[in-house]
Amino acid sequence: MGLFIGVMSGTSMDAVDTVLVDLSTSSPQLVASLRSPWDSALRNRMRSYAAGQPLDAAAYAGLDADVGEFFAAAIQALLSQTRPPLEQIQAIGCHGQTVAHAPDRTPPVTLQLGDANVITERTGITTITDFRRRDMAAGGQGAPLAPALHNALMRDEHESRVVLNLGGIANITVLPSQCEVPAIGFDTGPANCLMDHWATQHLSTPYDEDGAWADSATPNARLLTRMLADTYFSLTPPKSTGTQYFSSHWLNSALREFPGLAAAEVQATLLALTATTVADAIRRHAPDTERVLVCGGGVHNAALMRQLADLLERPVESTRHVGLDPDWMEATAFAWLAQQTLAGKTGNLPAVTGAAGPRILGAVHHA
Repeated sequence: MGLFIGVMSGTSMDAVDTVLVDLSTSSPQLVASLRSPWDSALRNRMRSYAAGQPLDAAAYAGLDADVGEFFAAAIQALLSQTRPPLEQIQAIGCHGQTVAHAPDRTPPVTLQLGDANVITERTGITTITDFRRRDMAAGGQGAPLAPALHNALMRDEHESRVVLNLGGIANITVLPSQCEVPAIGFDTGPANCLMDHWATQHLSTPYDEDGAWADSATPNARLLTRMLADTYFSLTPPKSTGTQYFSSHWLNSALREFPGLAAAEVQATLLALTATTVADAIRRHAPDTERVLVCGGGVHNAALMRQLADLLERPVESTRHVGLDPDWMEATAFAWLAQQTLAGKTGNLPAVTGAAGPRILGAVHHA
């Protein structure tokens, strides 16, 4: 068996997703999966750092090690479900926790926490991390990286598709039916990050379940127009972004111009922002799309899925319809990228990231 572990924690910082997958066949076989909610104190430390709180070198190193310990514990909890012999597991692919991603700075920077030395030592398994920076060194955005897996697994010569990942940030992978046309992909803007922030602030819940709160109000057209005026949405791909850009500060800057709005009205507008920017990106860059396949947490937001289908006027459905679990797609992608790295194969798509060429990604920490 070609067993690999994938570890992913998204920009929402709600939980760590771990999967054990068999990659010895043409389609990944999910053996085990586990979602481990972040320790609240550790999550608050990461969020403070991501929001700009200064850290001295020792504090940063301590946080990196603590995140590595949490990843290692999550992996061990996953393995306790099936107890496979460790020698059968080829490697762990760990994305790490992003706390900074600014590919358009000079020099471009990205930072994912989670010390791979700690993970390797605690688990006894070869660990591969730091997947983004080689692509950025080659002139790329370092993201999104999952499109390489989407291209490998979900391309269909009979149907032009878009794979839409609705995590904290939304990104699309455009998969034309013509095999000679390269796949492209990019971050379209916020998916759940702003909605989750607003729900946490006003409902004291981590997210708006099913989009019911947003669905209870009408979007404010003037606020939506103000948000859509952000220059990111009109940038030409390749492009990527993060929650450091689409942050509470970004939201509050817009809201200051519209005092007195009801909280539910704001939530409805944030959902409309996600749906509108995703739909605009697909119409502009993939007008021939016949079907949109959705993964990530946003697939469970019924109001968002319905609004996307209304705007796009074509099927918008879960990746489960093509045999891939939408909740574990990102973690599986990093198991697959780890396999690519160990095999000496490239993991980026230059047409997606803008890198100068294909590159082998990640730093290998041998057991």
